[in-house]
Amino acid sequence: MAVKDRLQDKMQVAPLQLIVHESCKKLGKEVNEFLVESRKILNPEHKSSPEYFDYERDSYMTDFVCPRFGTGEGKAELKESVRGKDVYILADVVNHSLTYRINQYTNHMSPDDIYSDVKRLIAAIAGKAHRITVILPFLYESRQHKRYSRESLDCATALLELHSMGVNNIVTFDAHDPKVQNATPLYGFDNFTPPYQFIQALIHYEKDLIIDKDHLVVISPDEGALDRAVYFAGVLGVNTGMFYKRRDYSRVVNGKNPIVAHEFLGDDIDGKDVIIIDDMISSGGSMLDTARQLKEMNAKRVFICCTFGLFTDGIKAFDEAYEKCYFDKIIVTNLNYHTPEINDRPYYIEANMSRFLASIIDYLNHDAALSAVHTPTDKIRQILDKYNSRMDEEEL
Repeated sequence: MAVKDRLQDKMQVAPLQLIVHESCKKLGKEVNEFLVESRKILNPEHKSSPEYFDYERDSYMTDFVCPRFGTGEGKAELKESVRGKDVYILADVVNHSLTYRINQYTNHMSPDDIYSDVKRLIAAIAGKAHRITVILPFLYESRQHKRYSRESLDCATALLELHSMGVNNIVTFDAHDPKVQNATPLYGFDNFTPPYQFIQALIHYEKDLIIDKDHLVVISPDEGALDRAVYFAGVLGVNTGMFYKRRDYSRVVNGKNPIVAHEFLGDDIDGKDVIIIDDMISSGGSMLDTARQLKEMNAKRVFICCTFGLFTDGIKAFDEAYEKCYFDKIIVTNLNYHTPEINDRPYYIEANMSRFLASIIDYLNHDAALSAVHTPTDKIRQILDKYNSRMDEEEL
């Protein structure tokens, strides 16, 4: 069922307002455009109702600034009122392209800096909004979600901090471990995944993909991503497998135990296409090693699907791996910042999440159930049926 049908005869709980941080400007602009477009056709029969006030607008984005003092200290200032509004703050904490001056130096904004700006914006609202939802596509400190020894629990601490400031709901995508929401059990936490967008992007560019158990397998690069792979494989109707990361626990390198080897657990993949699915590509070393081993096991093609393409060590290693035919395509979402140079790479595919995010905001603003959005099984099967019927027609 389309968003239009699900939201028909429902009205917003309060006038919608977006606060889009500079780190998420491109994504936020696209989301705003989709919201403007959808509101033109939603609930026209309510136009004479007082509830329709501020419903259909040319833009839902708020004018604000987050200036810095010479010392590097900052503040947030709203240029318009958000009193009584249903406010959505959107920020990309892993955008490393933003800079500010501190004394005589230029400093790149870190996740800590962007997260601090989010808190400043909440403080500038000063409790005047009807409701505040913070959308962090990449959940701040999500990889520091559990404690082994004398360690900080940064993700849980951040969630507690945001809710203590008056945030009603947190929206994120493919959280490294969604169980971190247990830190704030009485508050809203919505975690969405992009399997529909992955398969949509993949079959758009790969016209000869055969989606069945004899030709395709979904692989988890480690035990942490197994749930994603099992769901994806189940919806596609194919088999799954995984790699086990054997680590050297006697050493710590760059804050983690180094990987000694990747051990494969699963059926024979000889001659089959392989989809590797995970939440993120960080430096990419582990992912590329997994892809290399799959090609050595005679995989036909290797497609890498990751929600967040961080590429923290740049893309040179990916260029070299592509030249060596270790993988065929990388599909990542537009939920986080990517350096412009990657757009020219022949192996790069972007799964656009803007319309999906706009739909989520629309649902939340109307207090509509999100069950269909959380589990897009029917949508995936519909697009697969359409793709397979097209393949059958081409064979005839």
